[in-house]
Amino acid sequence: MTPFKSRALEYLDAVVRYGSLRRAASHLEVNPSALSRQLRALEEELDSVLLVRSPQLGLTPAGELMLRHYRDRRAAERATLSQLQAMQNLEHGEVHIAVGEGFIADLVSAPLQNFLATYPGLEIEVHMAGLTDAMALVEDGSVDLALLYAPPDDHRLVSHVDRCQPLDLIVPAEHALARATAPLTLAEIGAHSLALIDGQTGMGQLVDMALRTAKLSYRPRMKTNSVSVLKNFVRSGLGVTFMPELSVLEEIHEGSIVTCEVDAEVLCQAQARIVSQVERPLTVAAQAFIEHLRYSMRFFSADAPRVLDARMLL
Repeated sequence: MTPFKSRALEYLDAVVRYGSLRRAASHLEVNPSALSRQLRALEEELDSVLLVRSPQLGLTPAGELMLRHYRDRRAAERATLSQLQAMQNLEHGEVHIAVGEGFIADLVSAPLQNFLATYPGLEIEVHMAGLTDAMALVEDGSVDLALLYAPPDDHRLVSHVDRCQPLDLIVPAEHALARATAPLTLAEIGAHSLALIDGQTGMGQLVDMALRTAKLSYRPRMKTNSVSVLKNFVRSGLGVTFMPELSVLEEIHEGSIVTCEVDAEVLCQAQARIVSQVERPLTVAAQAFIEHLRYSMRFFSADAPRVLDARMLL
């Protein structure tokens, strides 16, 4: 067992998560002075300063080491407990996931309902987050898993499921570009009324990367951080935007939206991934959830429909 004071390490973790001693104390429902005393006592025990308290709160290298120790130990404890839960047929447990808005419709329809029905004793906590924030939540141990679109490679994360989900252009069914028979160039697209999502999302970062490669820039009519707003922009006939085919499958079937392939390699190779922190073992509940999503979510059960269709023609 660790010789370190568990309560003090819990307080250190809370201070980092919430950004101040007062907010951490409020969340933990303890007196701020008591929290501060515990941290001082830990520093005296270790003969090391853990927190820089001014001018801005932050961790020293020793503090980072202790925080990593605490979070790794907690992750190992959760994994051990989950093994015990597995012996009880997953009757108890919880899974924390970070999800971008583009995955939500796919997740909360049948996949999430069926999982909760299969394992009534399990709890799922869903954090809505853009790509950058979702990766950070996995890396610092705030969540077990993240569902990511077009993430950059990161040695701190391990991918459990990878599917090819290209970033296409979606246009109103009556739009001039809807009649295109060949992949559209980025320059062609830039001549039309355009909406873009912000750069905290995988879609936004992917478009930025494609434009830098092509040495182009866009002046969008609208920018947003909402996938729903993007869809409505296109459905209303206001213009076009970039989105994976599966995000607008219902609109395609009803005939209000058409997808067009884009002549940009980085967009065509976009991946949807389920990731976790590479150094932390997964609980049995998290492993079961990954396997469930692998077969039940459209984004993760197969590559995009047009990718599969193209393979059939080879």
